[in-house]
Amino acid sequence: MTPRFQPGERVRVRAAFPPGVGPDRHYRTPMYCHGKSGVVERICGTFGNPETLAYGGDGKPDRPLYRVRFTQRELWRNGAERGDDTVEIEIFEHWLEAASDD
Repeated sequence: MTPRFQPGERVRVRAAFPPGVGPDRHYRTPMYCHGKSGVVERICGTFGNPETLAYGGDGKPDRPLYRVRFTQRELWRNGAERGDDTVEIEIFEHWLEAASDD
């Protein structure tokens, strides 16, 4: 599968659960980044979907995995001690959408 996003692009993490995934199910995207915007730092490769592998599925099709950089201010707003410091999170493509310059 060809990656949809490239390093340097702004993306937003989906704020919804993918089909078949709920709060009591396995998923790899931390709740604190749902609905938040960041910048693709790198493409890590393509891998089986861990949300289906966790339940005995084959994880197919493989999905691109990205490392996305967020500012602490974006993740925690006023709770960020040093808002310009960054956090990098590896996120599968099906959790990401293009972000506008907000």
